[in-house]
Amino acid sequence: MISLRNRWLLLGALVLLFGIGARAWGLTDEPMWLDEAYSAYAASKGWHFLWSVVPAYETHPPFYYSLLRAWTLIVGDGLLGHRLFGVVAGSIALPVVALAARDAARASGLTDRAGLIAVAAMAAASVSPVLVEMAREVRPYPLMIMAYALGTWALMRIAGRGRIEGAPYAAYLACSALMLWLHNMGPLYAAAMGLALLVVAWPRNARDWGWLVGGHAIVLLVWSPALIILLDQAPMWIKATWLKFSGHNLWRRVTLIWTGNGDGLRAAVALLVLAALWRVRREPTGRRIAGALLILAIVPVAVSLILSATVAPVFIIRTMTALAVPAMLLIGIGAGGYAGKVKWLLWAAAIYLLVDQGTADVDARIANRPQEDWYAAARWVGARAKPGDLVYAYPNESALPFDRAVRDLGLPLKTRPIPGEVPVLNPPKGSWYVSGSRGVPSLDQAHLRGIATDGVSRAAPTIWLMRGGPWAYDKGDVFLHELEAAGRLNTGHYYRFPIDIVGLTVRRDGPEGAGAGR
Repeated sequence: MISLRNRWLLLGALVLLFGIGARAWGLTDEPMWLDEAYSAYAASKGWHFLWSVVPAYETHPPFYYSLLRAWTLIVGDGLLGHRLFGVVAGSIALPVVALAARDAARASGLTDRAGLIAVAAMAAASVSPVLVEMAREVRPYPLMIMAYALGTWALMRIAGRGRIEGAPYAAYLACSALMLWLHNMGPLYAAAMGLALLVVAWPRNARDWGWLVGGHAIVLLVWSPALIILLDQAPMWIKATWLKFSGHNLWRRVTLIWTGNGDGLRAAVALLVLAALWRVRREPTGRRIAGALLILAIVPVAVSLILSATVAPVFIIRTMTALAVPAMLLIGIGAGGYAGKVKWLLWAAAIYLLVDQGTADVDARIANRPQEDWYAAARWVGARAKPGDLVYAYPNESALPFDRAVRDLGLPLKTRPIPGEVPVLNPPKGSWYVSGSRGVPSLDQAHLRGIATDGVSRAAPTIWLMRGGPWAYDKGDVFLHELEAAGRLNTGHYYRFPIDIVGLTVRRDGPEGAGAGR
């Protein structure tokens, strides 16, 4: 006979394999989108670029890009190599969620049901739409999910001990520092972790206060270089961001983090979370754990909403996906913490949640992918381009995902970023930054005219003007009109949001032919 413990281990292993498969399925089907291409570009440029140039134009610390560079030096810098980094981190988070849920159950007086709670929490995490999708991104989010899961586990261990000391506290501090260095929203996560720590283990004497203050002082010291970068970059982001904050259907958009898309899913999660809170209410430690998990799940997104409404909008869903982790623990406790007749209702809610979320993952990939089809764009140009043609990327950041797609497809296309490679930190006079990035300028008409008539442009039989978001970076189609005025005809147009490509071939039917200008 297999022992109960081994049964849970076997079931957990099967759930883990399923979760890994969900994250790895079709991993290279989609091209890198713009933000992913930024990551790959920075990681490919070398250590000096990462730590001396990236801080000059990026709001995020260069730490993630450095980890990505180290990873790709080992496994390769192709699309698969880049994506595997996130899959590994996202997959590691799954057993960590299970361990955190197990320790939360034990500390809450649910030792006899800890195995079921652990497996239920990991099962919910394995199909969580945001956790699955973010694990596939070449961005810091998978590592943030993993670090937040490890930090949550450390807090559950501290709750069981009731003291701020030892290896769990050291792990908590390390995870706090890691969150701070991975993303410019890291301070919100670290603050939530700090509040949760005070809830599960309020210092009781001078020794505890010493550990608390000393440990966090070290974390702040470690974070200080990243803080300097954030303070330097934040004013530009606040001044020039193109994001707009909207309260339309806000509660549904925000609850996607914990539930997935659908009011039925929201109802199932609400039932399971309320059941978890009710189940642990009798034990003092259980109440502290419930309070900590609510803080971990809610405080960062609440603060980000306030910042978005009052200071500058942020990408709330993407940057807050790690908040799904503490919600998975509550879902696990709700699904596995009860015996008797009520368990059947909660199990039904949990099964509905797992099936519906898993189906939603499949549907989303079939219906809504890719979000930026740079493969289709590259193939469209590649099928029409002739020797000597050039692809002009305006703004210059459009070259990043396009060049990655060209590389993946093996196409012989040459790209000219306008006015130069990312970042352009000292653009020509009269330029301005449309977004919060200091490396992506828009040019005034005079400089665009100069590019349209310079020697490189004159020599190209066809210029494929590629614009990502022309409504922002080339309002009024100024560059397009300057190229036409320089003696070119519009001979083809590709558009699939946000990619806009226009083929401009030299006119041969009059004196305004090749090289003619105003």
